[in-house]
Amino acid sequence: MPNEAAAQSPEESHLWKGHTSQWVYFWTYFACALLAIAALAGIPFTGGLSAIGLVIPLVWAPVCWWTNRATVYELTSQRLRITRGILNRRLDELELYRVKDYVMEQPFLLRMLGLGNITIVTSDATTPTVALRAIAGVADVREKLRNAVQAERDRKRVRELDVDDTSPQA
Repeated sequence: MPNEAAAQSPEESHLWKGHTSQWVYFWTYFACALLAIAALAGIPFTGGLSAIGLVIPLVWAPVCWWTNRATVYELTSQRLRITRGILNRRLDELELYRVKDYVMEQPFLLRMLGLGNITIVTSDATTPTVALRAIAGVADVREKLRNAVQAERDRKRVRELDVDDTSPQA
C-alpha cells in the first residue's frame, strides 16, 4: 500500500521563483538622489552641516532595496511560498487548491518595463488575497500558476463552489 500513496502524492516541483522589481521604489530612489544632491550642494553654504542630510538617503535607499530583495516568491506545483523579512523572517504558504481567482494587470508604465502584477483571491483564512507586484514575465507566471492550480485541484479532487444568495432582499 505505501506505493499507492506515493503514486497519489507526486513530488513537489519548482515552477518559478522571483522578486518584486526594484522599479516599485523608483520615486523613493529618486527622492533619495535629490536629497543627497541637495545635501552635497549645501555643504559650501552651511559650513559642512548639510552633510548630515546625507544620512537619510544613505540609509533609506539601501533599506528599501534590501527589504525588496528579502521578499521572495516561489511557485511550486503544490503551493505558493512567500518569504519576507530582513531580521525577522516570515514564511507564508498558500496551497494552490485554495486559489479561487487570479487577475493579471499590466499598467502602462509596468508594461513598458516588461513587468506586471498578479492578484490572487483565495479561500485561505489567513491570506484571502495575495499580490505579486511588478514581477518580470508576468504572463508566463500567470500561465504557470493557472496550470498548477488546475493540476493541484485535479490531484486533490477538489472543485471551487460558487454559492449565490438568490433570495429576494427585504
